[in-house]
Amino acid sequence: MSQNLKTYYKDKVVPSLIEKFEYQNIHEVPKITKITINRGLGEASKNNKALESSLQELAMITGQQPVVTKAKKSVAGFKIRDGMPVGMAVTLRSKMMYAFLERLIHLSLPRIRDFKGISVQLFDGRGNYNLGLKEQLIFPEMEYDKIDQIRGMDIAITTTAKTQQEGIALLKELGMPFNDK
Repeated sequence: MSQNLKTYYKDKVVPSLIEKFEYQNIHEVPKITKITINRGLGEASKNNKALESSLQELAMITGQQPVVTKAKKSVAGFKIRDGMPVGMAVTLRSKMMYAFLERLIHLSLPRIRDFKGISVQLFDGRGNYNLGLKEQLIFPEMEYDKIDQIRGMDIAITTTAKTQQEGIALLKELGMPFNDK
């Protein structure tokens, strides 16, 4: 796809969705509002070097500096104290969001071994999509030699869709490779 995803959305996806769902107004057409990438640290929360490398990886993948999320209260069973770093998150909007989504759809997801598409079951019923990735190596920015540990991440795609069918149609039109089972 030579044109970027945002112009593709405006030129092709919007008219297609208007025709499919018979919207009266262009503002009724669902759109993606934000993409949130989240990563829990696990045992890396105690290791400052692992925290730094994880922050750098997420910044390289998204093009934006992640925010470190800290524990709100102490949990003895998990050996977590109040204020300890437990994860990190990045919220992408507008240009960065479309650039990340385009790389995810066209470069990263096809690099997954034995990839047959992603499940439609991961919608929340309101048109938002949540996807869990097991490793960061599927992103072309990552170099295998420079990774100290394989870590996954959760990607939440938030849309203005009112129903699950609208959300599925929106992401399908944008090129998300669903496996339709």
